[in-house]
Order: sequence, then structure tokens, then C-alpha cells
Amino acid sequence: MTLALHHLDTGGDGTPLVVIHGLLGSADNWRSHIKQWQERRRVIGLDLRNHGRSPHAPGMAYADMARDVLALLDRLEVPRAHVLGHSMGGKVAMTLARLAPERLASLIVVDVAPQAYGHGHDDELGALRRVREARPAGRREADALMAERIDNRTTRLFLATNLVRDEGAMTVRVGLDEIRDGYAAISGAPDGEGSFAGPTLVVRGGRSPYVTDAMLSGLHEVLPQAELATLDAGHWLHAERPEEFQGVVNDFLARQAD
Repeated sequence: MTLALHHLDTGGDGTPLVVIHGLLGSADNWRSHIKQWQERRRVIGLDLRNHGRSPHAPGMAYADMARDVLALLDRLEVPRAHVLGHSMGGKVAMTLARLAPERLASLIVVDVAPQAYGHGHDDELGALRRVREARPAGRREADALMAERIDNRTTRLFLATNLVRDEGAMTVRVGLDEIRDGYAAISGAPDGEGSFAGPTLVVRGGRSPYVTDAMLSGLHEVLPQAELATLDAGHWLHAERPEEFQGVVNDFLARQAD
């Protein structure tokens, strides 16, 4: 069963750009980029299932998440789109490209390869569970609770985008239980088979372990037309190098036929 995803739509003419966030993110994390892109084209930012303001449901298989995105495009009467995905969202985008290549005008994958990864997010999920269990009175207290598991303040600030106030206390809006139960699928490879032969841009962080040189041969088997851009950044390259990131994406999109 597909879910009706929460989304923001800037409106406008031409082939839209669809933006898909990563694990524990939401469309809200991309608002600054969306604000700039909307000057050039229609942009649709979405919250994946169990994230942001979208519904919670069991199942985090990439095929299920890609079908949610397809259902949203159908609902918005969008026949084709440029699709950009970061990290987990990049795997959703690659799955979408495999399942329905005719719906993609182009594909932009941000710092992820079409493969399984061994590392986990136990600390991040544990920090949010701590907040959910304790129900702190405010964000400062919630940050102190998350600091029990997460030393890095930048990471805690990112996780705090998932906090909401409920009956006078802070809690989390993501489906933590569903994400935990579906984590094996999240850490796995994208769903679908074969390659996507359409125009593709892969943007990676030069200081990130997610797309190493050793992974490139496997990446090009799945994305044979992929152009590669490397920024001097880590995994959150769009936040660390926003202007450079905008530049390489805009250059790529400018060369695509709408």
C-alpha cells in the first residue's frame, strides 16, 4: 500500500525537480536550496514515509518508498521529473529510476552508491528514543539528553529538526520504531534490477566514505551515464558547500532538455 506523502510544491512551469532527503531528514532540511532552485524551475520537496510530516507505516524497503514517490507524482499529475536524492534518498531515487525510468528526465544522486553499507545509526536513533522516552520540557533539555549519545553538536542540531511539542513536552515526529524495524532494508542496496541509462549526475564528498574510488566501477554498472563531481566536503556536502553544490547541480540541469 502506498502512502500519501507530505510535500511542498513551489509551482511553476516545465519539468519539476523532485528533492528526496536522507535518513532522519525531511524536505525542511532542503528549504534554502529549494528557495534558490524555485527561481529557475518548479521544485517538489517531499517527506518520505516515517519522516517529517508524512504518515508512519511498517516497511522501509526502497521499492515501497519509490512507489510512494510515484504515487505523489501521479497525484500531482507530473509525468516526468528531474529527481535528486541524498544518501537514503539517493537510493530511493535510484530505485525509482530502475522501476520507472520513463518518469525521470534526469537523476541526481548525492553522496551514496548503489550498494549495501555496513555502518549503522544506533547512536542517532538512540538519542531520539531517549528524547521520546523522557519527554523533556524544552529544546535545551532535549539537547542535553541527546548529548548522552551524540557528542557532535552539528549532528544534534540536525536531529533536533525532528523534535515537535506535544502536550507541553518535546517528542519526535519520525517513526522510530518503523525505522528501527526496517533498518536492514535501509542499509541495503537499492531495489530493482539492471541499469538506468538516462542522464545522471553523482555528487560526492571528497572526505566522505560513502562514494569511494573503489566503488566507482560498481556505480557505473548501475548508472552508466553518470557524471561525477567531487566537492571538498563530507557526507553533508550540500550543507558544507552550498554554493558549490548549487553550481554543479544547476550546470547539470541547464544541459538537460525539459
